[in-house]
Amino acid sequence: MGEHEITTAGPLLDAHGRLREPGWARAPLLAFDPEGAGGALFRQFRLKQWDYYGIWTPDLYLSASIAHVGYIGMAFVYVMDLASGRNPERTVIRPLGRGIAMPRDGEMGDLVFEGDGLRVELRVAPGERRVRAIDARFDGGTGLEIDATLARPPEHESIVTATPFASGGFFYNRKLNCLPALGSVRVGSRQVELHPDTCLGQLDWGRGVWPYRSDWVWASANGFLPDGRRAGLNLGYLGDHRAAAENALILDGRVHKLGWVDAHFDPSDYRKPWRFTDREGRLDVELLPSAERIARTNALVLRSEVHQCFGTFRGRALADGGETIAIEALPGFAEEHHARW
Repeated sequence: MGEHEITTAGPLLDAHGRLREPGWARAPLLAFDPEGAGGALFRQFRLKQWDYYGIWTPDLYLSASIAHVGYIGMAFVYVMDLASGRNPERTVIRPLGRGIAMPRDGEMGDLVFEGDGLRVELRVAPGERRVRAIDARFDGGTGLEIDATLARPPEHESIVTATPFASGGFFYNRKLNCLPALGSVRVGSRQVELHPDTCLGQLDWGRGVWPYRSDWVWASANGFLPDGRRAGLNLGYLGDHRAAAENALILDGRVHKLGWVDAHFDPSDYRKPWRFTDREGRLDVELLPSAERIARTNALVLRSEVHQCFGTFRGRALADGGETIAIEALPGFAEEHHARW
């Protein structure tokens, strides 16, 4: 059965809090209503929301994020040195997410977190997104400062999915890849200028009612082809994918939708190559990891473990018009995540 593309605007949920139209879209056409998703107190604790930004430079990957997962809210920042594998990070947790008001619309609404020396600002304006983070306590007190503006012209497409869970919940997710980045970063004494011809940003915007036990695989790439075009990949799976999965090739801001993609990796050694293949012969890529980030959270009812491997993708992908895209040394990561939340 073919995947369903959503092409008209409307509400995300029906009167019972279920997805009205599972599928995928090139823009966030469906309106998320957190009140309609909540209802009973138990269901409100199942509501998981986050804005996750990543920024790629030739040498570093940086992330600044804010999340509210019902029991707790949090902000976190981390840096991956792509050459050495050094990965300082810090998370600040707020019980019950007090004071964190997550925007219901990914196209508007600012999000700010401040606490325990960490301030994260995620702001949306016409044609751009601004990511700012200041953490005086980062990496033993050496400090972190991020000030990045990510360009997102109106024609730049997203990969948006509305996915049901067997439990009756849902996940409404938007991925933006290959956003030209301008600004500056300071990691300790290291100063890095962000230029759009070498640096790219990405967004993972998620809202949903999740089952307590959840597992998923996600891979993302953001870089440049030899001819200068911006190229990205978004690959992954969770939930019921009969209507659509989130797999796509992104070229200069246009989404080339892919069908089901299988991930082949060794969970006993995540540093081994990961291979991703689709079932229509349009994708065959391999991630060669050079660094691994392991993040574990144990906060009473919330537990999670993620193995996120950074490296470069190589292989091939077939664009919608039939062009074969040769992928060589495209920066990216792949992760397996197990959550009890």
